[in-house]
Amino acid sequence: MTGRHAAVLALVATTMLAGCGRLGMSDMGGPAPAAQYEPLPAAPTKPVTQGSLQPLPPVPGQPGPGMAGDMPPPGAPGPVAAVDPGPPPSPEKAPPIGRTEVLGAWKIASGTDSCQLFMTLTTWSGGYRANTRGCTSPQLQRISAWDLSGKQVALKGADGSIVATLYGAGPERFSGQTSERLPVSVSR
Repeated sequence: MTGRHAAVLALVATTMLAGCGRLGMSDMGGPAPAAQYEPLPAAPTKPVTQGSLQPLPPVPGQPGPGMAGDMPPPGAPGPVAAVDPGPPPSPEKAPPIGRTEVLGAWKIASGTDSCQLFMTLTTWSGGYRANTRGCTSPQLQRISAWDLSGKQVALKGADGSIVATLYGAGPERFSGQTSERLPVSVSR
């Protein structure tokens, strides 16, 4: 090896060792001593239960418990009140409905039952797939399909029987009646 090659090799080795020092390595043998870094303290691991959760403190300017506009958290049981969707809409006065206007998550209410309704464009027996969640009414629990015929939305059971018929009653709202002639409303 010539003197010039030895000098270049020495320069490269010095540069590499200097880089290792900057990366926290004390020498080519491994990482820097652990004294430079403090370990994080252990966090408590007791399980969280419903009773152990504390309510959030009130946010200034926001309604608090018992104030107007206070909403229970999603899924929390609330007071049961009779649902009055108003008079059934007149099919002649109902606005035209497109399939995409019906898609998605809705709130469905009939009598004292209020729960969730989901409608998709997945092909299903007698129309498209639908399902409910959180309904106590056996009739609303039967919903498994929907179909659109002109201005009318038909909610159907798995056997193809009509559970409820709905007509547009305003933006993001449908009203009608169940097969048992109970008022029903669907809204977002």
